Amino acid sequence: MSGQDIERGQRANKNRTGSSSSNNNGAHVPSPPYLIEDTETQWTSWLVPMFVVANVAVFIVVMYINDCPKHDQAFKGKCVARFLGRFSFEPLRKNPLLGSSSHTLEKLGGLEWTKVVQKHQGWRLITCIWLHAGIIHLLVNMLCLVFIGIRLEQQFGFVRIGVIYLLSGFGGSVLSCLFIRNSISVGASGALFGLLGAMLSELLTNWSLYTNKAAALITLLVIIAINLAIGILPHVDNFAHIGGFLTGFFLGFVLLPRPRYGWLDGRNLPGSAAIKSKYKTHQYVLWLVSLVLLIAGLTVALVMLFRGENGNDRCRWCHYMSCVPTSSWNCEGNSSNLVIHFKHKSFTCNF
Repeated sequence: MSGQDIERGQRANKNRTGSSSSNNNGAHVPSPPYLIEDTETQWTSWLVPMFVVANVAVFIVVMYINDCPKHDQAFKGKCVARFLGRFSFEPLRKNPLLGSSSHTLEKLGGLEWTKVVQKHQGWRLITCIWLHAGIIHLLVNMLCLVFIGIRLEQQFGFVRIGVIYLLSGFGGSVLSCLFIRNSISVGASGALFGLLGAMLSELLTNWSLYTNKAAALITLLVIIAINLAIGILPHVDNFAHIGGFLTGFFLGFVLLPRPRYGWLDGRNLPGSAAIKSKYKTHQYVLWLVSLVLLIAGLTVALVMLFRGENGNDRCRWCHYMSCVPTSSWNCEGNSSNLVIHFKHKSFTCNF
């Protein structure tokens, strides 16, 4: 978000207790008995760091279970970083991201259409967001989570950001599974795109509270566009990105509106005084429309998924959102993109 948020100008001198503040001449200036809370200092971020720790811990467990040296004869001693013992990585020709095999990821909860729909393992829609294809994949996603998530948690608290993260990851998994049938998909980037979507909707619904609105909006849109554009490259599951982004975007309107200044001021007026509503009319409208669209979208997608429908049959051109064929690669054989191929399974990463 823009570094110049609310609480600028004279509001920077206000305090929560209503006590006086001093101006540059040392004179005491009475402060209003309310404050539009500076949530960046109100909340301490602990949930996002816990998410990072959890993802790292899961990756360590995955590598322990994978145990590349155990299959050393098949790979002819080509495990990467063999000094790590059973934590060594699969050969680069099997996994160039320095991680485990697709078989291990599939066994531990990777997202695969057959397992989710035909074997009724819907829990994979959640577990896949805690798995990563390799240490490179993990580092990229965790750095993004730290830079995006900590600030949002400081502003809005762990409950709302936790809900957005988890539901966005789930929404990304649903859309991914609806369009991808021939590969395993893992990664937390659907949840990360949900946080980006929530940042955008938060900016829009609280538009009047920000300075440099246009600059903040353009910057955020450019970041989102670049990240979505990366999704058309090989090995990347852009459907998870899009599903997570849309889920987070709608959730931002529902969970992240800020109260209007007049409402905060009105709470300290005499009881007979007219009190303005907590939110502006457009915030209520966006809240209602977003909630309806979110519930309807997830419901329709889940019904289609568990009925065994293929999203590509309903949208013939949608596969281009995740893979655009060029002279360097093609998208044949996979409804999403050109994936990294392992011994018997193909594999998709959510970067």
